[in-house]
Amino acid sequence: MAFTDLSPAELLAFRPEVDEPDDFDAFWTETLAEARSVGGDVTLTPADTPITQLIVDDLTFPGFNGEPVRAWVSRPRDAESPLPAVVQFQGYGGGRGLPGENVLWALAGYVHVFVDTRGQGSNWGTGGDTPDPHGSGPATPGYMTRGIHDPREYYYRRVFTDAVRAVDATRAFPFVDADRIAVTGGSQGGGIAIAAAALADGVRALLPDVAFLSAFRRGAEVAIGGPYLELATYLSVHRDQVDAVFRTLSYFDGVNFARRIQVPSLFSVALMDRVVPPSTTMAAFNHLAAEDTTIEVYSFNDHEGGSAVQWQKQARWLAERF
Repeated sequence: MAFTDLSPAELLAFRPEVDEPDDFDAFWTETLAEARSVGGDVTLTPADTPITQLIVDDLTFPGFNGEPVRAWVSRPRDAESPLPAVVQFQGYGGGRGLPGENVLWALAGYVHVFVDTRGQGSNWGTGGDTPDPHGSGPATPGYMTRGIHDPREYYYRRVFTDAVRAVDATRAFPFVDADRIAVTGGSQGGGIAIAAAALADGVRALLPDVAFLSAFRRGAEVAIGGPYLELATYLSVHRDQVDAVFRTLSYFDGVNFARRIQVPSLFSVALMDRVVPPSTTMAAFNHLAAEDTTIEVYSFNDHEGGSAVQWQKQARWLAERF
């Protein structure tokens, strides 16, 4: 393999301008107010799992339009006081999987909330449990172009709203220290975490890996695999919709969210990534408004990025701040 994008020096300086709608903040303020006004029940039920050394609960919380979203909540069994929490979002096509399948953060002493992604969970892994009860106009197979004709109908409006409501639910748990909440995820999960860090109340740290969903036009133009190609395919058919498509996507671009993020942030990027061009991740990182920012660069890795090596760095980094 070879580097799939710009040189390392060019990436560090890559700070493209991305169109930002005049009503970007109003759009999201209205969206989140609508979701919160609907209400809905938050329930925690003990999970059916052979794991005995952690408490593992099945969480249902109201997401977009009050629709139920599922998550696993794992935490140390014998904690005597509220703990910091890590809210994690899943990669493209995956679901929350099985209870107890993803517990590293809980083993490190955190309340770990692993959020399902609506409508996904059947491309890889061990499944998801959250439907997306919304239709779509003509779209490319996958999720990237569902509802792309209108920002209010776009798929990721629902997903990002679910993410904010996951943080809302987490902050309200009596066993969580609401002043120490981080958001994380890899690939799509990293893109969702970036949106959540900008939109949700109470997020104090951001840890996205090989983050997807930033600099959409750049991704569609240079990606050699993965979901960005869904945009290119769609536009190869809908030739007269280029401006309209990227107008919709500007409401969901990680670059525009990064401009609003002021919390400590630890990113990672892989320079041989064939799914998420490293320049798209760097576009978001280089626009962060925060002062405490770090990016780990994995020069010879593809989309797996730093994997467990990166998680250990995250755990040490977060412990220093929490």
